[in-house]
Amino acid sequence: MNIDGIAVPEYVEVDVDERLAKVRSLFDQRNLKGIIITEDGDYAGVVGEKQLIRSRVGDDTKVSAVMKSAPEIDRREDIREAARLLIEGNVKIAPVYDGEKLYGIITEDAILETVVESLDANTVDQVYTTDVVTIGEKEHVGRGINQLRKHGISRLPVCNEKGTLTGIVTTNDIVNFVVRDQDRQGSGDRAGDIDRMLDLPVYDLMSSPPITAHPDETTKAALERMFENGVAGLVVTPADGETVVEGIITKTDILRSLTFTEEESMDVQITNIELLDTISRGHVVESIQEVTDKYGRMQVFHAHVRLQAHKEKLRGTPLLQCQIRLRTNKGQVMGTGEGYGAEHAFHVALDKLERNVLEVKGVNADEKHRGQLLRKLGEL
Repeated sequence: MNIDGIAVPEYVEVDVDERLAKVRSLFDQRNLKGIIITEDGDYAGVVGEKQLIRSRVGDDTKVSAVMKSAPEIDRREDIREAARLLIEGNVKIAPVYDGEKLYGIITEDAILETVVESLDANTVDQVYTTDVVTIGEKEHVGRGINQLRKHGISRLPVCNEKGTLTGIVTTNDIVNFVVRDQDRQGSGDRAGDIDRMLDLPVYDLMSSPPITAHPDETTKAALERMFENGVAGLVVTPADGETVVEGIITKTDILRSLTFTEEESMDVQITNIELLDTISRGHVVESIQEVTDKYGRMQVFHAHVRLQAHKEKLRGTPLLQCQIRLRTNKGQVMGTGEGYGAEHAFHVALDKLERNVLEVKGVNADEKHRGQLLRKLGEL
């Protein structure tokens, strides 16, 4: 199945020099999912609604300051390949071309709405993210913002002192609160207002009760619940009704599952692939394959590599965080590392991944690598 029937030919394009005030008004007036940005008539990038909402850049700033690069997708591209391109580009909207002519746009939601009826074969526990960052009810909003930025995420499950899930706070919750508060108070002492907001407890902003999913539910049921409630993610809790956080499942997780290959082979996806500098996509795939080939009893179906850049630099090279997550017949295994440049960060994460694989029950290394693994254990 290709995207020809779901790509939207009606789209809005604005010049890179357009003011953000005009772009924001277009979203308000026309209920858009995204806007194509052009320079001298040629495609330059995209701006999505959530991307614009999260930006605190002033109205007089040019839209080029917040636009993102997105992959150019052919109108007749396979829907699974289109999903992969959106994932690796870390975008929810992309331009669609008919030959060399810009035809329209494709969105994450459009793809998911098309395939939702076929998602009853996969369950939540096959695709959800288990490494979840949470926050306490009494912690300050400022702490929540720092956690969202640090980990490159958009939602934080909120727990009380007993560790029980009581709510969820998202980037949109915080932005909407700030905008609403400033509209109510007028200009005033803006710096003082912001400080007071940052000192509020997360409890005052969180949505409660949170919308949840269970590991044994189908991804179809989880996605339908997201659409029904107008949210992009659900907190995963145990099926026995206990209100503790097991993970998070998002629309992007489900979109990623569309690209999973058959179980006899491994598929590798890289989010923010443009951050690869001195290493290639092929090197990343081969390196992960070398690690997974050492373990005969662990079958790897899918690998997801996520790169995130920090502001810190060393002689011009940015500090990157790399996360490698494997979906296997033994469950999910992850390794995370940081380093200056993609090569350093990737190999730190790869080493951590292999160490974590050693802790998976029922997984044994072949004889060739037994000595190497013993040395690794000695370094722990």
